[in-house]
Amino acid sequence: MMTAARSADSGLAGAGEIDRYPYAEGPTADRVGVPSWDAEPELGRVGARRAAGSRGRGLHGQLVQQLGQMIVSGDLGADRPLVPEEIGQRFEVSRTVVRESLRVLEAKGLVSARPNVGTRVRPVSDWNLLDPDIIEWRAFGPQRDNQRRELTELRWTIEPLAARLAAGHGREDVQQRLADMVEIMNHSVAQGDALTFSRADAEFHSLLIQVAGNRMLEHLSGIVSSALQVSGGPVTGCDRPNETSLTHHARIVEALAQADGAAAEAAMRQLLTVHPDTVVPAPREH
Repeated sequence: MMTAARSADSGLAGAGEIDRYPYAEGPTADRVGVPSWDAEPELGRVGARRAAGSRGRGLHGQLVQQLGQMIVSGDLGADRPLVPEEIGQRFEVSRTVVRESLRVLEAKGLVSARPNVGTRVRPVSDWNLLDPDIIEWRAFGPQRDNQRRELTELRWTIEPLAARLAAGHGREDVQQRLADMVEIMNHSVAQGDALTFSRADAEFHSLLIQVAGNRMLEHLSGIVSSALQVSGGPVTGCDRPNETSLTHHARIVEALAQADGAAAEAAMRQLLTVHPDTVVPAPREH
């Protein structure tokens, strides 16, 4: 059970409430092995705004997100011990919530738990960098520039090929669904509705990858969805509504209807250059 709040307005009622607890008044890192909860990284503030849409629900999901953000931001550095009792006290959650949250973080490669050693933060080399949560946390943390560059390069690797492969399947139901998404985006542009545009855009790209006929590519559709969510603003997602982006989406649908893989691939490459923050990946000098 959740412990009682220290003040009348410090309960865990809302999705963003838990974000305050690491920074509440109380003892900090004055003991060996106890992490410091004083710093307020920008990532934590972003996480508070995004918590309502987190894949995890309730206290457990909020704690996973908060601790994950603090680890990815570097606020809790590599090999840093995490003391469950301290976490429970600071976030005012039960041992069960702490234990389950640490298990999730361990599955993502962020922490490791060993007998007689305890739970410690693992180095970046051990993280599952393709995990959608970690993609999101990195994209809004100190590594945001590198994360977005890496996501752009990954999209350039995945999506043009997926478009070419999808053109060979000729499924009318899929083509109609993709056309529906283009129509929704077209309406969103007219209405200036960035959020609806973003959601239709994400479904368009995810569906395109899923029908490419390659199961390994299909498993990467979640990564592309995450990339779309973080490559633009923190709320609206991917490509900002504009006519140029819409034109390239429509050309992809036309190429699929004509089973023209080369045209579908070319249209996707053009689409990937539309976003103002996107550049064509080029080999980097070493």
